[in-house]
Amino acid sequence: MRQRHEGQAGPPLRLTGLPPVVSPQTVVLVLGSFPGAASLRLQQYYGHPQNQFWRILSAVWPQHPLPQEPGAYAARCEWLLARRLGVWDVYGSCLREGSLDSAIRDAQVNDFGGLLEACPALAAVAHNGGESWRHHAAVRDSLATSARVPAAGQIGSVRLPSTSPANAAISFARKFDAWKECLARYGLV
Repeated sequence: MRQRHEGQAGPPLRLTGLPPVVSPQTVVLVLGSFPGAASLRLQQYYGHPQNQFWRILSAVWPQHPLPQEPGAYAARCEWLLARRLGVWDVYGSCLREGSLDSAIRDAQVNDFGGLLEACPALAAVAHNGGESWRHHAAVRDSLATSARVPAAGQIGSVRLPSTSPANAAISFARKFDAWKECLARYGLV
């Protein structure tokens, strides 16, 4: 595919997402739609400074301070995994200009079939926003193709309010309450 630089005219570029952050102890998988431009540039989930993902989780577990120092992304991922929380996205690649979900075109859904092998403790998929939730049935069906089929049918799906800065209509307090309730339901709080 022909490469072009940001700011040049032309069709949208095919973007590739980030690998999952999961472990065998992952109980809840937070599933976004696709990383925004800032996250892709940094190669970090929820890298936009106005995204409330890290702030909400820090408030859920105040007794476990979130690593804040510059370059702390790897430590933040370890912090998530220690809380038995994983992160991934519905889409593995797509065409998109900017960061809005509404601009996503020609998206390729990630392969969730093998996820249960990497995450045998998985109990729920928490969809971070409406675009991710739109695919909850496909994610559930893909998980059901796993070798762990009986357990796949028992994996919960939860729609959470998006932590994106584009979701400013919902207050931080309402987002926090929904996220905390979800994580408590699965024994993470």
